Amino acid sequence: MANTTGATDAAVNEMKKILQDLGAERAVLAGLFAHGLESYIEVSDLLEHSSFAAHNNQIIYKCLEKIFTSEAEVDIASIISAAERLGFSEIFQDTRELKYIKSLMDFPVKKDNVIHFAAQIKKFELGRKIQRLANQISFDAEQITGDEDIDEIVSIIENPIVEFLKEDDSNSKPEKIGEGVDEYIEFLLENKCDQLGIPTGFDRYDAAIGGGLRRKCVDLISARPKVGKSVFGDNVAVNVAKTGVPVLMLDTEMSKEDHINRIIASISKVPINDISTGSFEHNEDQHIAVQNAVEEIKNIPYTYATVAGMPFESILNVIKRWVLQEVGTDENGRTNECLVVYDYLKLMSSTSITNNIQEYQALGFQITNLHNLAVKYDFACLSFVQLNRDGITKESTDAVSGSDRLIWLCTSFSIFKEKSAEETAEDGPRAGNRKLVPIVSRHGPGMQDGNYINLNMSGQHALLTELRTRDELVATGGADAIEGAELPFEEEPNEL
Repeated sequence: MANTTGATDAAVNEMKKILQDLGAERAVLAGLFAHGLESYIEVSDLLEHSSFAAHNNQIIYKCLEKIFTSEAEVDIASIISAAERLGFSEIFQDTRELKYIKSLMDFPVKKDNVIHFAAQIKKFELGRKIQRLANQISFDAEQITGDEDIDEIVSIIENPIVEFLKEDDSNSKPEKIGEGVDEYIEFLLENKCDQLGIPTGFDRYDAAIGGGLRRKCVDLISARPKVGKSVFGDNVAVNVAKTGVPVLMLDTEMSKEDHINRIIASISKVPINDISTGSFEHNEDQHIAVQNAVEEIKNIPYTYATVAGMPFESILNVIKRWVLQEVGTDENGRTNECLVVYDYLKLMSSTSITNNIQEYQALGFQITNLHNLAVKYDFACLSFVQLNRDGITKESTDAVSGSDRLIWLCTSFSIFKEKSAEETAEDGPRAGNRKLVPIVSRHGPGMQDGNYINLNMSGQHALLTELRTRDELVATGGADAIEGAELPFEEEPNEL
């Protein structure tokens, strides 16, 4: 038996020499040295240090991870510093390792090729895992004496395969629900808060979805074209940024200048047309209001990025880069409070859809990956999606394209739409011209059928104001009977 085991070990060792690609490992590390955070973001979801077969490559990758997450520049000094903090300083006392690192820094690798080399490394990693699994099954099978029952013998192959399939890319494994619960309760007691999520500036909406926009969650708002999705997004983004929480606005259609005009208009109360044409200069009050708004905008942590035409994978990389570079982590390694606003989920190009992938499947892919990213990087996300034609009259989850796939993974789903003539007449002329209907809420109470939040949108000022709910209006006798219910602006022609 010993000779057989020795022969098996020799065969396995010979196989292990094959199940690695040291050239690909060197290329990925060289790509990280050359292209920095850009390349790291692309490969970080695919690789971890254990993906590398060579031990020294594992350590170098861990050091690079440490550097990228601490916003340091990549050079020999930072590598050595990271190694010391990770407890690997002895490896770089060998001059051969320093020469190896220098050779990696000088090795030319195209940025677009780094992800392909990373995929090669991942394949060999999976191969090695399967190899170890097969080796274990083979070893256990050799121990069979004939006294076992059939179920015991079947379990030799069944149990390790089930355990292997339980593992995901993050090596997350099932655990008992009670593990760590004492520490969790202690944390809650030491970190009391009045609100679980990030306040949007719309109190009734926050209450309906369970206390604002929460970490690891995607809250979804749907609307028909030209109703004011972008105005809604900008109003939330500005409200949040004013509290000091960093916001990333991802826009698929508008320019940065369009957003600036709208934000200045909403803060200064100067019409968008007067701002975009520069005519505010001729009105002293308007000029001062615009200047004050500009100073306010310069001091809030609002980041804008146009993602028009980008592949969705590239959009995700924009988010990851912002979280790592701009937001950062606290002393415990947790992502600092932040919000991503994505306007809006849709097909980015004709290549996003094929004969085998329908539009609803492509949107399902987007919400799945956006949700997974929010969970992994621990940020809150508010996203928008377009209602289909049923949304003109229907107020349910099937009024949005690909609704099932979108509803499964969003934390809350609300419909934002213009009020009908009948609703305006019933609620009263001062109850606003828009309504927000929270349909689904995983963490909050939502709203009863027939109830909705009244909103008024002044398109000329890109300003959205939350008013009473429909039930509140009924209880108080209508908007006209409510003291202080006068709208900030009467309805004007919308510039959407």
